[in-house]
Amino acid sequence: MKDSSDLAVTQTLQRGLDVLGAFRADRRALSNTEIVKRTGLSKATVSRLTTTLVQLGFLRRAAGGGGFELGSRGLGVGHAFVQSSPILGIAMPLMQRIADRLNVSVALAMADDLHMVYLAYAPARRIATLRLGIGSFLPMGLTAVGRAYLYSLAPVDRQSKLERLKIMNPRQADAIEYGTRHAFEDLDTSLTCTCVGEFQRDAVGIATPLSIGRGAVPMALSCGAVGLAPRLDAAKARIVPELLALRDLVQTALADQDAGVVPAPRADGG
Repeated sequence: MKDSSDLAVTQTLQRGLDVLGAFRADRRALSNTEIVKRTGLSKATVSRLTTTLVQLGFLRRAAGGGGFELGSRGLGVGHAFVQSSPILGIAMPLMQRIADRLNVSVALAMADDLHMVYLAYAPARRIATLRLGIGSFLPMGLTAVGRAYLYSLAPVDRQSKLERLKIMNPRQADAIEYGTRHAFEDLDTSLTCTCVGEFQRDAVGIATPLSIGRGAVPMALSCGAVGLAPRLDAAKARIVPELLALRDLVQTALADQDAGVVPAPRADGG
């Protein structure tokens, strides 16, 4: 058994990682108050951790005193993952071909607690798409990629996530409940679900669940673009077969990868 000092170190490390995890792909500087809101940690804890992380080089103070940004050591960890990840080396070329052929963005995402985070992202080169990127966070309960991921979970884990999503987002609880119920109905029949304008106005997302590597890590694959809503049926007829074929290609291409080379899901199923 771990003694109390080991548990304290583990807890401090977890909280420090939570603070680093509050920084998203938009690269916006965050104040201690914003980090408190994103992590749920106390103000005193966040203040202590940001001071320590600045000293260690994982964070730096933003120009003009506007909060904190990821420091060179934090960026180095992310760069090392991008450079070494088989997801990018193997899946990205497959995703880019579909993105360019269909004029959509293609994303591979996994869960980070109650959000989805993009591990790989291939935007179409010829038209305006959602313009996100690797490391972007999306709400799990209000996006096609999040609902596809939820669908892949065991019923007890799925229900637990849904209840937490509604508790954490009370104003959107009805939309989460309604949207996921209809998404699951679509996934039952077509293996895909569609979300129109819930996360970003005029944006359409179409997603399907998949599992990656020997550890069968649950993830979701999506196609998205703006301006598809007026011709949604035609867009789905064009995109869905390509998306499902891509899912099979990506799962097969990454099937022999060890579980350790992809990020592990959290203990609660996310």
